[in-house]
Amino acid sequence: MNLTWLLRAAHWVRHPPSTGRVILVAVVVAICAAIVGIEWLGLWPEAMTLDPKGLRGPKLP
Repeated sequence: MNLTWLLRAAHWVRHPPSTGRVILVAVVVAICAAIVGIEWLGLWPEAMTLDPKGLRGPKLP
């Protein structure tokens, strides 16, 4: 284990984050999980993907 991470963890235990920060992180993780779940179910619109299937250019040889 890296000593830097051990020191960071020790500091975090002595000075825990505020309740607001914990809630903020939990909300961001929940939003990311919801987006991944929607995409996994196939409900994500094709227009919102980075490389839509309908707009791909011709394949070069």
